[in-house]
Amino acid sequence: MAHAHRTRPADVGAARPVGLRSGLGRHALLPLRLFLGATFLYAGLQKLTDRAFLSGGAKGSLSDLLRQVHDTAALPQLVELAQHSTVGFDYAVAGGEVLVGIGTLIGLLGRLAALGGALISLTLWLTVSWPSTPYYYGNDLAYLMAWTPLVLAGAPAFSLDAALANRRQRHGTQLYG
Repeated sequence: MAHAHRTRPADVGAARPVGLRSGLGRHALLPLRLFLGATFLYAGLQKLTDRAFLSGGAKGSLSDLLRQVHDTAALPQLVELAQHSTVGFDYAVAGGEVLVGIGTLIGLLGRLAALGGALISLTLWLTVSWPSTPYYYGNDLAYLMAWTPLVLAGAPAFSLDAALANRRQRHGTQLYG
């Protein structure tokens, strides 16, 4: 018995919704990626070049800010943890923001960079922004929510992650050689 060969109508693909892997949807996260990446890179570089921020106790330092927010933070334990080594924590926050910004902008380890950005935003929301009333006046919660799509989707377009995935797909799993 001969098997019937199924054919597919030409317009079947036309009704498909545009997803993250095709068409304009593939580029939907690019503006968000550029904004968050540039913002975090700028914030990290600004902290690294601000002598007051890295001073460990002067007005305008992270240590000064931590003293101010200790009693109003949702998790004062996080503030106390940072207060054990404020200069080290200063560099960790600034360096983390720089790495998150670069990773997000170039799309290298995009999901990991976005997770780092989300964790920084979550930490700042639970400490510095917590007393904002009403809650939507605190910008760290909005940043946390903005990172969520990038944590879920990564950097599907115009990214080193996409270029490396494309190369692996074309040449197998071997990256070099």
